[in-house]
Amino acid sequence: MPVIDAQLKVRRRRGTNLVTATTEVLRERIFAAAPGALIGSLHALARSLEVGIVTLQQAARVLEHEGLLEVRRGPGGGYYGARPDDAALERAFDAYLRVHPATWEEALDMTSLLFNELASAAAGCRDAGLLGDLRMMAGQVETCASDAELGAFEFAFQELLFRMVRRPLFEMLTRVTLHYATTRSDAPVRALEHDMDSWKAGRRRIIAAILAHDGALARFEADRSNRAVILRHLDAARV
Repeated sequence: MPVIDAQLKVRRRRGTNLVTATTEVLRERIFAAAPGALIGSLHALARSLEVGIVTLQQAARVLEHEGLLEVRRGPGGGYYGARPDDAALERAFDAYLRVHPATWEEALDMTSLLFNELASAAAGCRDAGLLGDLRMMAGQVETCASDAELGAFEFAFQELLFRMVRRPLFEMLTRVTLHYATTRSDAPVRALEHDMDSWKAGRRRIIAAILAHDGALARFEADRSNRAVILRHLDAARV
């Protein structure tokens, strides 16, 4: 008996909801196979897992919603494994934040911590083209003269760092928490209009540290010029 099928029997004996247990075993089977691989037919899977047709169909609907399963009908039909795209994963994480509400302060605090690590990780990049793009961005800092230009620069800067780091989970966490923090109706997120010169100096220091491949310094500068400002902002908002 395959290990994953044995796991279903163990979960059943322990009183786990049968649909939930079936879903978990099918999910493991999907991830163990290549994307697009045939997992089995409805009746073959029901026999191998020793569950009813209705139970299997309910589990399949859950996995379809997660983007992990494709049900094909007709000749050559059956249950095929799939992989959710980035947008689906981001929607799922965003839904989690809304079901288990985090405050905008918590989300903004998290994004600032993630940015520190993003800047540090980017210092390990050795791609000449991406480093050249970063040098160009260093010159663009000086051209920012309004909140709109600052926002456009920040977006482009973050996107470039994502390309330099290539850590999908890290990127998804940053994108979703930042979106959540800035779209909450109670989030008084304001631009740094009070001190544009300090913002420019901070970005220049972060970029210089990344170009010098000094991860510790990049984290320090990100913390000093980015996280420190956000923490002051959060402290003021709590008063």
